[in-house]
Amino acid sequence: MTAFDDTVHVYLDHLYGPRATEVQRRLNQRLAHFCPASEPQLSIEQQGQRAPSWSEKDQWLITYGDSIVDDPAPPLAVLDDFLQARLGERISGVHVLPFFPWSSDDGFSVIHYREVNPDLGDWQHIQTLARHYDLMADLVLNHVSRESLWFVDYLSGSLPGRDYFIEVDPDTDVSAVVRPRSSPLLVPISTRRGTRYLWATFSEDQLDLNFENPDVLLEFVGILLFYLEQGTRIVRLDAVAFLWKRLGTNCIHLPETHTVVRLLRAIVDHVAPGTLLITETNVPHHENISYFGLDRLADGPPDEAHMIYQFTLPPLLLHTLTRGETHTLQGWLASLPPLPDHCTYLNFTASHDGIGVRPLEGLLPDHERDALLELMHRFGGFVSMRSNPDGSDTPYEINITWFEAMQGTRKGPDPWQIARFLCSQAIMLSLQGIPALYIHTLTGTLNDVEGVERSGRLRSINRRRWQRRELDLLLDSTATPTHDVFNALSRLLDCRRREPCFHPNAAQRVLASDPSLLAIERGPLANGRRLLALYNVTEVPLSFDQLGDDVQHALSSVPWQDLNARSSGQATDPLPPYAVRWLVHGP
Repeated sequence: MTAFDDTVHVYLDHLYGPRATEVQRRLNQRLAHFCPASEPQLSIEQQGQRAPSWSEKDQWLITYGDSIVDDPAPPLAVLDDFLQARLGERISGVHVLPFFPWSSDDGFSVIHYREVNPDLGDWQHIQTLARHYDLMADLVLNHVSRESLWFVDYLSGSLPGRDYFIEVDPDTDVSAVVRPRSSPLLVPISTRRGTRYLWATFSEDQLDLNFENPDVLLEFVGILLFYLEQGTRIVRLDAVAFLWKRLGTNCIHLPETHTVVRLLRAIVDHVAPGTLLITETNVPHHENISYFGLDRLADGPPDEAHMIYQFTLPPLLLHTLTRGETHTLQGWLASLPPLPDHCTYLNFTASHDGIGVRPLEGLLPDHERDALLELMHRFGGFVSMRSNPDGSDTPYEINITWFEAMQGTRKGPDPWQIARFLCSQAIMLSLQGIPALYIHTLTGTLNDVEGVERSGRLRSINRRRWQRRELDLLLDSTATPTHDVFNALSRLLDCRRREPCFHPNAAQRVLASDPSLLAIERGPLANGRRLLALYNVTEVPLSFDQLGDDVQHALSSVPWQDLNARSSGQATDPLPPYAVRWLVHGP
């Protein structure tokens, strides 16, 4: 047996005990039929040994397959053409949100995992995108649509789907289960055997799958391999924190869930080295980083996700720029532990979902959180709730576009919206990790209130579907916020991808400063080059004397070059409202 076989057996033994050997035999049969899309064949000694490769050139876009439409062309073809024409090499990767046939939740209630939604295009369009960019695809493995064939099997008592779901006695006490929603956890289902109650973490249309049944695990290994064969390089494990259930526990982050992630990591490292596994776990930071594999069954390097979403960043950055103070953000950034080897963050401010509130737990007092939520209401946003074990509801996420969230401060709307918005994006782009821009951040999209009214879903506020002609007109005009935002962000992306201090592995340090300023040092690199990023998070100019001793000393000790070719003057010049200054020193 190889080291890979030994590792897999340990994981399967943890999950399935005496059945592990048989499950491993069936797993190996699936792996034997895998045909990588383009990866060179490696020796057994090389397999699993290659470190993930990323650089400062890695900058990703998050989008739905039909975020931009231009009938009668397939939306996936329209997306590829838009990216080629408008962004080119400014982005290196694209996360196409679930592009499969679906019944609800804008794609996250999957009907067929191995098909492309014909309303979007076909696998050829996905493969074309994968040739132009590193493709991220969702493995929606916690739940499946009620319209899936697996559920049809369940209703009729037929294999394989008959045993794919989780039946629970309706009188069972499930109050300890951590919930991301306020909907009932158990959904009544009429079957030939009478009414049964199935586990449904997210909605009655999204029925959780039973990973205690190894057939379910093997099914998803097959789906994962299929996605890799289509050219996928980054695999996003959607809602993975809720994967394994055990009554009497909170059913989140269970040891078996981590073992499943480890197993999938071992598989992708073995059959397609260079593939990145990223976990989507919208929880407080100390829980989130456990998916690097830091809470292990055995000694050794981190062995779970290559990347995790930096979920604390969006709400904390929102607080910082609407409050006009960096104290909390500075403290949190300074507290981040060194990244484990071959691991990094995915940094973002907005995505297809709302801005999570749970990651603020332990960082902001309730009255500060509530003030932020009230402000977002004033700016046209909504707040989604989740259920607690005691039956009460608490805020789960803010639903608003990032551009609208930046329209003012606690004082109300002001003229600094675009400057504040761009400052927020520059902060995100400069942090250790790989940055990802949501399509509606890139276009400075306004709240889609009509979309909410049409769908009845609060998240629709940030899921507008652009008509290509309308978007092109706004981008080409010199008198629209869309033009200003897109071009300013394009310049930042151009600048960032040329600067080696923005490599995801480059060290990061927060300099103590005035609360109106955020000062971040990246590097030094092996050749001594380092970068100092300065951000004024207020509408009041900051003079050199107001920056704080550490920043004053850094600015005065060596000569600095401003990376922004459009700026002029000295590094010690005053910082205008919401100014962004990227300064470098060294070769």
